[in-house]
Amino acid sequence: MNKSFIEVDFPVKEVSEESTREKNIRHGHISTLHIWWARRPLASSRASIYAALMPEPRDEEERLKRAHFIANLSKWENSLNKSLIQRAREEILSASNGKPPRVLDPFAGGGAIPLEALRLGCETYASDLNPVAVLILKCTLEYPQKYGRKKVKSNDLFGEKEINPLLEDVKKWGNWVLEEARKEIGQFYPEEKDGSISVGYIWARTVKCQNPACGAEIPLVRQTWLARKDKKKVAYKVIPIGNRVEFEIREGDSIDFDPETGTVSRAKVICPCCGSGLNDKETRKQFQEGKAGQKMIAVVLHHPKRQGKSYRLATEKDLEIFGEAEKHLEKKGQELFDKWGFDPVPDEPLPPKETLGFRVQRYGMLKWGDLFNPRQKLALITFAEKVRQAYRKMLSEGLEEGYAKAVVSYLALGVDRLADFGSVLCVLNVTGGRGVVHTFGRQALPMAWDYIESNPFNPVAAGWPTACEKNEKWIQHASQTAYTPAIVTQSSATSLPYGDNFFDAVITDPPYYDNVPYSYLSDFFYVWLKRTIGDLYPELFATPLTPKTEEIVAYSYGEGGFESGKKFFEEMIAKAFREIQRVLKPNGITCTVFAHKSTEAWETIINALLNSGLYLTASWPVHTEMKARLRASESAALASSIYMVCCKRTEKKTAYFNEIKPQIEVRIKEKLDQFWNEGIGGSDFFISAIGPAMEVFGKYEGVEKLSGEKVSAKELLEYIRKSVSEYALTKILKSPQLGGIDEETRFYLLWRWTYNSAKVHFDDARKLAQAVGVEITEQWGNGFIKKEKEFISVLSAKERGRSFLEKQKFESMIDILHACLLFWEQNNRKAISELLEETGNLNNNAFWQVAQTISEVLPDGDKEKQMLQGFLYGKENYGKTGARVDQYQMILFEKG
Repeated sequence: MNKSFIEVDFPVKEVSEESTREKNIRHGHISTLHIWWARRPLASSRASIYAALMPEPRDEEERLKRAHFIANLSKWENSLNKSLIQRAREEILSASNGKPPRVLDPFAGGGAIPLEALRLGCETYASDLNPVAVLILKCTLEYPQKYGRKKVKSNDLFGEKEINPLLEDVKKWGNWVLEEARKEIGQFYPEEKDGSISVGYIWARTVKCQNPACGAEIPLVRQTWLARKDKKKVAYKVIPIGNRVEFEIREGDSIDFDPETGTVSRAKVICPCCGSGLNDKETRKQFQEGKAGQKMIAVVLHHPKRQGKSYRLATEKDLEIFGEAEKHLEKKGQELFDKWGFDPVPDEPLPPKETLGFRVQRYGMLKWGDLFNPRQKLALITFAEKVRQAYRKMLSEGLEEGYAKAVVSYLALGVDRLADFGSVLCVLNVTGGRGVVHTFGRQALPMAWDYIESNPFNPVAAGWPTACEKNEKWIQHASQTAYTPAIVTQSSATSLPYGDNFFDAVITDPPYYDNVPYSYLSDFFYVWLKRTIGDLYPELFATPLTPKTEEIVAYSYGEGGFESGKKFFEEMIAKAFREIQRVLKPNGITCTVFAHKSTEAWETIINALLNSGLYLTASWPVHTEMKARLRASESAALASSIYMVCCKRTEKKTAYFNEIKPQIEVRIKEKLDQFWNEGIGGSDFFISAIGPAMEVFGKYEGVEKLSGEKVSAKELLEYIRKSVSEYALTKILKSPQLGGIDEETRFYLLWRWTYNSAKVHFDDARKLAQAVGVEITEQWGNGFIKKEKEFISVLSAKERGRSFLEKQKFESMIDILHACLLFWEQNNRKAISELLEETGNLNNNAFWQVAQTISEVLPDGDKEKQMLQGFLYGKENYGKTGARVDQYQMILFEKG
């Protein structure tokens, strides 16, 4: 069978760079249309689709040229490069015998993969079970291509010009909605006397001090910065006066307090008036009993003729206007209820409180409407009503029904944007930008103690004008991607509405085990979309909330808990892979993206693949996350996604594991050499080795031991982990000889290289330890391994502390090294010399190589790295009696 280009080569480094760079692109990017969680970068999607549809190179010259072209094609600035895209389309067409290849994404989600298939001239099919995703897909892959590409000539003062009708109408009706909403509720966001407009209002939730002698209303604030830039620093000061709290805004040098210090941390509260505290349970209880309140603290302002923002304290007038908005909400809510037949404010329940990443239920927020304050609710139901009215007005003006539906769909996404930037979970961005961090800064709903309430009419921050601007720029981009729309459907990946052998390629990004609770998160938008355009899409918005029973995720809150959720995921993802195999042509190709740090998740994916009739022919680890992403420093989150290339298995063969082990080792080493040179490292490196092993293992319908038992995915992963551990250690230490280094030290070095200071789930930690022959249960308590609940962390010398030095005997190399570092910090060179001589490490090259290597793998600024640098600098002096401590060593010691 002929291979595709992606099966033999892929420019990992270049595509990775473009994929990470893309995270900073905003204008016209797919991410600006509507939030979707874990959406794949356009760069890696475009590159992988093209590489999957092109034949393998005939020679080395063609391979290099093709790889260079793919790298160039993946650049964002080339996404609308007509000559480059046209060349890619023609080459794909030629490789497909003159007929556009049929490409399916059955987990289309936010639409990145099918958008790129469409851009490359493929006959594109996109489906998803989630109705919010389906609407996003229509606005991404169907409406711009159907209604936005036709150029209409129009007479104006300057003669005729070509316009994009969809773009012009979204702009026109977006302005109409804005002005109609302003007429009704604009008075609740008044301008200042000098013409300044409110960007937003800073609120703090409040609880009552439990000290009977105090009883103050405590404002819950994480920190008190209003602006924290190099040239502008503004904060408000919390001033206790008796048993009440007042505020004062300070700027620059007049900030004589620490704005980083607030009154609450992790639900534990300190009263600024009397110093009494509330524990987390007492704080939550006040919220649950409805005793907590909120207090407006400040107003953020912007003047149209001035740069930057200004700040003032909230006044009684501000509170009076807010109270009037609250009264208007009651009246408006009843009117719309009578007209629509349901509550205009979302009264659907939030998910169970144990749902991954959801914390707000602990604080009495039990319905989706509880995530908005009264004025926010009023704004949202008003904009939703005006969008509904806009649709009817379009029809009365003669717009075709399907076209009007497309226009109004973008306006509905604008309401979603208002909700995302207009909940009580939005915090002030004190370092700049639009001033507001939206609700989904993370794929979770954590509690926010203080929040900013955006003005939906302000043109400079997170308001309706911004939402419309994002829509318009997206339409402008998407309208140029293709001549024909994609075929978008709502369907489950486990039951695809297509015949056998239908697709040339299936390129997809399935759910990542338990990483993202898609359906629960998207309910935030579903409840507003249902109220805005639900009547136009009865097939999508017929249910109270998004469908959950068929969603392929590994969490469960019913009977059976997580274990039942895990089993459900394995069964459903296996079904989905079997469906992919069914609809794929015999010579077709599939590329599946997966990213999860846990080997448990990978066991599930491997099992699903092995049982589907697909087999892996290549895999590529592509960096898709920014290095400084939110969770990178505190967890072992992956930076790479693994692109797994599969074909249909055409023959039934069985092999013995012992016989194919040498082939697996050769393939792993071959690919790891490449990945090492491409800069793949840490936990990504271990995961990237799964693909090469599966290329050999997956060729066979069954792989057995000599006893006749089938080799499980778990056993394969253990073998891979052991092979990768040995490979990585020889590379890190720059030596093929590991004999002089004990298992504990190998584990420590490997951990620091893989996870640095992250906490790792017990099972994954145990498996890494097992790969080098360490039993971690023997280490915690008196060793360098620490267990906290289900997580494992590895202690540095500093964390082991002085009590560690009281040990009578240091047996492992890492124990000796840590003792030396602690002696170095005490400036006790004599103790270092004695310990090194006593343990035979004074002139042991392996010992010094380990010390040097740990220093190299630790990040800059790490305390242990600094200690190691100082210790290593004084190497020549250890063992010399009476020698002075090196001056540089002393400088490092003083800095430490």
